[in-house]
Amino acid sequence: MSSPTGPASGLPVRMPRPRQPGRHRRPEPLAAPEGAPALVLAVPGTPSAATRSLAEEVVSIARSELPGLDGRIGYLDGDDAEFPTLTAVLAHAAEERTARFERAKAAGADVKEPDGPVAVVVPLLAGPDSALLRQVRQAVMDSRVAADLTDSLGPHPLLAEALHVRLSEAGLARADRARLFTVATAADGIILASVGGEEAVQAAGITGMLLAARLAVPVMAAALDQEGSIAAIAEQLRGSGSQQLALAPYLIGPEIDPGLLQAAAAEAGCSAAEALGPYPAIGKLALAKYTTALGIAPPQQQGAPVR
Repeated sequence: MSSPTGPASGLPVRMPRPRQPGRHRRPEPLAAPEGAPALVLAVPGTPSAATRSLAEEVVSIARSELPGLDGRIGYLDGDDAEFPTLTAVLAHAAEERTARFERAKAAGADVKEPDGPVAVVVPLLAGPDSALLRQVRQAVMDSRVAADLTDSLGPHPLLAEALHVRLSEAGLARADRARLFTVATAADGIILASVGGEEAVQAAGITGMLLAARLAVPVMAAALDQEGSIAAIAEQLRGSGSQQLALAPYLIGPEIDPGLLQAAAAEAGCSAAEALGPYPAIGKLALAKYTTALGIAPPQQQGAPVR
């Protein structure tokens, strides 16, 4: 029990830290503006419990970076039961916004009729895939809801960081090049596997250059959805002197059948890392797409070195 002068038990009291003056003080945490549009993650591929868990983790990361964020998940191939479709999620968000306005108006509050986008739709794609992006765009149109649609998450330095982590987790790369320990299975050439055709390969190549700088080994992008592309890049890397190759999926996961990755690794005669999955950078990049679309100052998006 405490008194106005301190704790009766003699235990210390945690006092609030004074606000640090000057330009070096810690910035106030950013929060979602009241009434801000929802962030709707558009998830490709066949829905599953694993896919839902991944998407929920990505949204959770985004919420942790921006308190108050209304984050939702819509599936391109959903069933509107266990896995709601993107069209249904957008329509429901619009209905909820209208209902909130009507309730406030009925209560006599001085509220302005909502305008602007109901949601910002962020495709859960590491790189451009024109077929999947067309599917997302069609779902938005079918909802008849005012929504902004962003492009894919990459290329971005944070994706190079995520790829490095996945390779190191699989024992295919050093976790930290600055520490001069060896990894017996470390690859001396990386195949960056993407989907979405030539445009996706070019975008993956940009992130591949950043990954090559981190690992100090050659990195070349190839298309999983183009027959012979993986094998051709593997041959090119071996021809330039790489002997121990690794396949790094430039994919989040739901957009591709895992069997294709296994087949591609077998075709190239090498081991493969896991897909990017719910790595923290994915949630941060999804949020960055959202804040950029709305003109909100985003949280810091700098990638830290992998240790």
